[in-house]
Amino acid sequence: MERDELKALLESVAEGRLSVDDAFMSLRLDPIKELGYANIDTHRSLRQGAAEVVFGEPKTARQIRGIVDAMKESGQARVLITRLSEDKAAALSDIGGFSYDRTARLGVIGQNREPDGIGTIVVATGGTGDIPVAEEAAKTAEFFGNEVKRIYDVGVAGIHRLLSHTDEIMSAGVMIAVAGMEGALASVVGGLADCPVIAVPTSVGYGASFGGVSALLSMLNSCASGVSVVNIDNGFGAGFQASMINHMGRK
Repeated sequence: MERDELKALLESVAEGRLSVDDAFMSLRLDPIKELGYANIDTHRSLRQGAAEVVFGEPKTARQIRGIVDAMKESGQARVLITRLSEDKAAALSDIGGFSYDRTARLGVIGQNREPDGIGTIVVATGGTGDIPVAEEAAKTAEFFGNEVKRIYDVGVAGIHRLLSHTDEIMSAGVMIAVAGMEGALASVVGGLADCPVIAVPTSVGYGASFGGVSALLSMLNSCASGVSVVNIDNGFGAGFQASMINHMGRK
């Protein structure tokens, strides 16, 4: 059960449209569903405003299906599955409402939440090779109810490409800067934007980029104020954090 559903339930009791006993029956679900190989946190949405997300990469398709079934039985109508390979997605394709994004490697069950954030999340990439991580961030943010604007392939090797999007950058509620190589995009964006900037280093680059470590260290050492950094290739983490920031006004 999500927060809006809980609020509606309590309002029904307050207005006399639902009995206390019926409301109690709706709430008495155990907050943990034990499956042997996983413990599903069914009350996470009530605590944090967002339901548990399934990390698909280390799990089998059968395990993911069992987790999804348990979530749906607990009243979770929408499920996000990250780092989902194409073969696992094919094995799950018969689940009702399932869709798959090959670029972002995300599986979605149900519909995205209607955008209700206070602003627009702008996702920018240094290069085309960073798009898969950026799409993971963008699709995650959209799933959690945010309007997202994409600005791709605007790295510092041709900085005029980024500067042509100054209006979008200056009007953003949150920026996500996704870049590999030396990771300079985050500092440049941080010097232009008047909003929080979430930097995402990617593993894109030549040998001395050390699989994204070079970009990570550059972003951590950014001289631009207001830049925070997530782990290498962690588009999901950036999208989720951006969504939390973008919904602070609703709290």
